Amino acid sequence: MDLERTRADWTALGAQDPLWAVLVTPEGRHDGWDPDAFLATGRQEVSAVLERVSALGLQAGTRSALDFGCGAGRLTQALREHVDRAVGVDFSEPMLERARTLDVEGRCEFVHNERPDLSVFDDATFDIAYSSLVLQHIPTAAARRYLAEMVRVVRPGGLVVVQVATRPDRSLKGRAAAVLPRRAVRFVQRRLLGYPAPMDMYPLSRADVETAVSVQGRVAAAWDEPMYGGHWVYTRYVIERA
Repeated sequence: MDLERTRADWTALGAQDPLWAVLVTPEGRHDGWDPDAFLATGRQEVSAVLERVSALGLQAGTRSALDFGCGAGRLTQALREHVDRAVGVDFSEPMLERARTLDVEGRCEFVHNERPDLSVFDDATFDIAYSSLVLQHIPTAAARRYLAEMVRVVRPGGLVVVQVATRPDRSLKGRAAAVLPRRAVRFVQRRLLGYPAPMDMYPLSRADVETAVSVQGRVAAAWDEPMYGGHWVYTRYVIERA
């Protein structure tokens, strides 16, 4: 039921304010994001992350990449600059509609998938699976399953590069997030802040990540990184497929 609610929330967010829902900033509200600036943030992120991955001595192939929870395609288009084929997958069809519109040259593929797995893709399909600002919004048990599935769909020796929210930080909003019941947070977001739909947060620990990927992969690297708005500590994991 939690995953169904998440799908419904992100379908509403995608229908009403997709770019802001993907990358929440005050100026981006009410379709305020300039599409070029929005896409530029994806290029900056992917280039910086892949450069760091390479500096660690880890290399993914350049044939294909999966962007899990692609939303409006911000990172899918960025990944396409590094690989021959980039595929974005999401369970919000309105998000995918916006992604296709923004991909004016039609260089990416976008797949609608409502299943609690990635069975729409065969084993060992991609060289790299990438995800940012996504697993934090998916209920923990489902997020673990999707992590395992991301490992399954990359080729042996391939990489899964994911960002998760680890815990609330020590800011006022972070401390509020740590103590308020989820129902109260949803009420504040909808009734007081005017969100089109709530954005639930589900932290994942390193133990969660390691357990989820342990059958076919291993955590090869991890680092904390800042993210927009603060209030949470975010960790980037690089997982190598066995």
